[in-house]
Amino acid sequence: MIIYQGSTEEFNQDVIQNQVADKIAKNFEGYFHRVNEREYRSWAISLQILNNSFVYAGLKENYLLVEYQLPYSSKRIDVLVFGKNSLGEENVVILELKQWSNKEIKLSDADGNVIVNYGAFTKEQPHPSLQVQGYYFYLKDFFELFNEENGPRLNGASYLHNYSKLINAELLSNKFEKEIKNFPIFSKEDSLGLSNYLKERLQQGKGKLVFQRFSGSPINPSKRLLDHTSEMINNKQIFNLIDDQIVAYNNILKKVKEIEKTNKKSAVIIKGGPGTGKSVIALEIMGELLRKGKKVMHATGSSAFTNTLRKIVGPRARNLFKFFNSFMTLPENYIDVLICDEAHRIRETSENRYTPRSQKTNLPQIDELFKVAKLNIFLIDEFQIVRPNEIGSVSLIKEAAKQIGIEKSDIPIFELKSQFRCSGSDAYLQWLDDTLGIRESEFAKFDKKMEFRIFDNPMEMMTEIRKRNKEKPNSARITAGFCWPWSKPKSDGTLVNDVKIGDFEMPWEKKDQFWKWATDDSGMEQVGTVYTSQGFEFDYIAVIFGNDLVYDPIKKDWIAKPENSHDTYVKRKNPDIIKHLKSVYRVLMSRAHKGVFVYFMDKETENFVKSRIGNLLP
Repeated sequence: MIIYQGSTEEFNQDVIQNQVADKIAKNFEGYFHRVNEREYRSWAISLQILNNSFVYAGLKENYLLVEYQLPYSSKRIDVLVFGKNSLGEENVVILELKQWSNKEIKLSDADGNVIVNYGAFTKEQPHPSLQVQGYYFYLKDFFELFNEENGPRLNGASYLHNYSKLINAELLSNKFEKEIKNFPIFSKEDSLGLSNYLKERLQQGKGKLVFQRFSGSPINPSKRLLDHTSEMINNKQIFNLIDDQIVAYNNILKKVKEIEKTNKKSAVIIKGGPGTGKSVIALEIMGELLRKGKKVMHATGSSAFTNTLRKIVGPRARNLFKFFNSFMTLPENYIDVLICDEAHRIRETSENRYTPRSQKTNLPQIDELFKVAKLNIFLIDEFQIVRPNEIGSVSLIKEAAKQIGIEKSDIPIFELKSQFRCSGSDAYLQWLDDTLGIRESEFAKFDKKMEFRIFDNPMEMMTEIRKRNKEKPNSARITAGFCWPWSKPKSDGTLVNDVKIGDFEMPWEKKDQFWKWATDDSGMEQVGTVYTSQGFEFDYIAVIFGNDLVYDPIKKDWIAKPENSHDTYVKRKNPDIIKHLKSVYRVLMSRAHKGVFVYFMDKETENFVKSRIGNLLP
């Protein structure tokens, strides 16, 4: 998505006529949210100063994009400039613009991060060179153009036009020498330096041709976590983190160094909605710490997710992947780091009726998790709790930490907001939350960038899923609310077609091998539930929206119909059944990178959702 584009000559005229910020703001509000004064002022000031460097460099017939949205992500690059150098070689330059001044910046204790004072609040952010590095590798990953033998050269730099290199210039200290060498920072004294940097790469112009090649480049599919899990754990870093992910990652490494020195227990909490990269960070940090020789384990409350990870990483590493109830008998500080992924699925207790008396601890599950590790990392989305006995929350973690002497101030909390699923659309997820009545959204317009289709019958929807899987095996799945019984396989091993709607019949996932549904070929012809899809992602997801949760147009509200549910865990004496069912459908409808297909059992519910799609984004 491009908010502003044009030649350097057109950009120059828009700046001179004081129109550039107005044009950007108008387009921005159409796609995202109302522009606040700080955003508008940053465009008006920073772009005018950047234009001076374009003029000094004598750039002509170059082409630029402002607020360019990365593919499959909600993150945006401030400016991309296209052109050719004096030898006729094509170049693309990433420019990150900052209004930071020296007095607003101090270095974080976490290597690679800085703390920015915005007046009303402070925020920890990656060093500008690391931020640009993240964008650089992201573009290299996704655009085939940059990996072709004769492809354009990709460059990146930051321009901090209020920051002086002459006084207390911590951002330019030797500790960032390597990063700055690769992705330079230009201070307010370096306007001519930036001009020379741009001139060296872009002075021959012809930017429109380079841009057209860029815009026509095939974009590689988004990396699916499970396709790379084994490499991440056993070999090397695979995903290039950006922005808020970098901040969280660096702080975890900082915490590991701290516990090496103090041997005191600690914790880190990382919040984030579907598709913000929680599990990516979990597995990247796990791989990095294992390569450093640390004793690390990964745990979830999902049998499907953990068993799938065990299968993927192979026999050497499978024992590092546990369930939340695996730590009842292990001694205190048995491991250095415990990564609690999907921490919203923490239960009240690890015990059940099958637990041997010798293993019972009478401890809450959260206390067992804290006991076994020196450092606990909790990755959590409190809006994905789908069962009454799932109690994971930030407040639960803080209270349990307090009981063992971990101060609240010693538990950093980070929130991931960059969206890498749902076609990179924050707007789609905000619309979904608002439509389901989970939480009000600041921007509840539906975003057509996310393919969203409502089908009149489930057979047509399944035909579309089969089509996607034929094009790319295991790229699409069909799911449903738990509104049908779940039968055991027949004596010959075939599955019972439990999910029946008119002429449409399909089986649920196989009962004794349900964890295979998300990754095995057999899953393409089985209907999944929230329990087998949570934690996974696909290119396309189809959802049969059951009649256990319906919209009542008279009450103008969602109501639960437990009599239509076959999920005994959710409907049995559950005062929060509406909340849990909303979370179920939120999870199911946020599993896809590219498209969501829905069939509604209840037509009033379908009409309501259709009415919410009426105001499409451009």
